[in-house]
Amino acid sequence: MTPPPPSAATLRLSPPSSSTLAASLPPKPQTTEQNLSATHRRHHYPVLSRREAAVLSLLALVPPLSLPAPASAFSIGISGPKEWLKDQKRKSARFLLAPIDASREILRSAYLSLTSSESEYTSKEVEDIQGKLRSAARDCVVQDRNSLVTFQANTGVEVCTFRLIVKNAASLLEKKDPAKLEAEAMLDDLISSFASLNGLANGTDIQLASNRKKVADALMDTISSLNKFEQGVKDCLEA
Repeated sequence: MTPPPPSAATLRLSPPSSSTLAASLPPKPQTTEQNLSATHRRHHYPVLSRREAAVLSLLALVPPLSLPAPASAFSIGISGPKEWLKDQKRKSARFLLAPIDASREILRSAYLSLTSSESEYTSKEVEDIQGKLRSAARDCVVQDRNSLVTFQANTGVEVCTFRLIVKNAASLLEKKDPAKLEAEAMLDDLISSFASLNGLANGTDIQLASNRKKVADALMDTISSLNKFEQGVKDCLEA
């Protein structure tokens, strides 16, 4: 006897239980500090040169060209975008001022080299002192720039680190703001001081103790100009 066809109730399949679905899915990867650390190590980040790192740091601090309308922010007593940017600049001041401090340390090192001995210097010692003075000037003395930096400057790129610092520190100030004008004047004095110092060091026989004394005096004048310039930058940040 032929068995009867299966009924609709017999053909109906019950839906899989949640435990069955969970068992069929691949296990969820665990996110742990160890995994995150391993992932971070698998990424290789480019190593920046000192110049590239400095420029990128400066650019990161430059505010956007256009700011959203402050509108209601000021009306309800909340600091607007400009005030927020000023606050961020103040917090980042030590990074902005770092090249100034580095140049001051280089100049102090050069001064010690110039005043540490009364005997004549070797050619290598002379070149070392001249190299320190060029480095401290941060590509702000046109005559001391190498061919690559000169090429960049000719294409319109600002290569003088001190000038970049002033532009950044004063970027939120009005064109005729007294603090900005004072900082720019101090910048001109600083560049002039470096030009005179490096010109003296390169054009004088500093192997002789008497000539080294002249360069050392000019170097101290440059440190004084650098300190005044630093204060001018700080005034812009606080304005």
